[in-house]
Amino acid sequence: MGAVVVASGMLTLALEPNQALDRMSMHLANALLGNPDHTAGLEVLLGGLKLRFVTGSAVAVTGADGAVTLNGAEFPLNTAVRVAPGAVLEFGPALFGLRYYVAVHGGVQEASEVLSAGAAVTFGKPRGQALPAGRQPVVTHPPVTHPARRALDPERPVVARVSRVPKDPQAQNVDAGTWLRLTTEPWTLSQESDRVGARLLGRPLEVGQTAPVAKAQAAHPQPLALGSVVLPPSGLPVIALAGRPATAKSPVIALVRDEDLDLIGQARPGQMVHLLG
Repeated sequence: MGAVVVASGMLTLALEPNQALDRMSMHLANALLGNPDHTAGLEVLLGGLKLRFVTGSAVAVTGADGAVTLNGAEFPLNTAVRVAPGAVLEFGPALFGLRYYVAVHGGVQEASEVLSAGAAVTFGKPRGQALPAGRQPVVTHPPVTHPARRALDPERPVVARVSRVPKDPQAQNVDAGTWLRLTTEPWTLSQESDRVGARLLGRPLEVGQTAPVAKAQAAHPQPLALGSVVLPPSGLPVIALAGRPATAKSPVIALVRDEDLDLIGQARPGQMVHLLG
């Protein structure tokens, strides 16, 4: 056993790194502890999580920037820290960004699990080796003593680069005017956004009439890649995130560059989003 969830907050998930909405932050947390890159950790939405450690371990918290405490004292973010048995790690509201990421030495054994109060969090042992008492975790990067990556300022717009999707039969009907509007007009992240997709608010877009052959192809669901910009009947774009379905019937009109998706994953509802073509 590793820890007990005293309070779960709004939503805490045990995830593998490729399931995280901010993959870079999850990778950084694992790297600080010397965990393999695929090691599962926790994604904490907005804060509110309270963990009591039954066994000692080493922990790193990355992603959102907010008040995180260990036994009531400030806990340094983006740093590998040893915690003793009985210690309590508590997450205050995220002030910058939306999601904290928590890695422990050895990782969280259960992935794809929603954690609730009273749940047990079991830690694994990377390469079959426990961390001896008094020994600091092995780090694969130099120790970080200051925030290596500040979370998004909610007062500033998120800027993400997009490219066209030429193979989608309906995307061919996005004319120059629609593409220009997508990539120049400001968008706002909707309160309805979730792990499935980042829903954008603004002036609705339109897709032109579909040619007969393309229309027949488009009648079948199309594979939905991570970062796809889908245009549903409302005309308001949706960016497909880690919890997306495998396919979509609505046209995919653009693709967000992979390296910019983590920014979308940390954006807060009401924050402005610019898509650059």
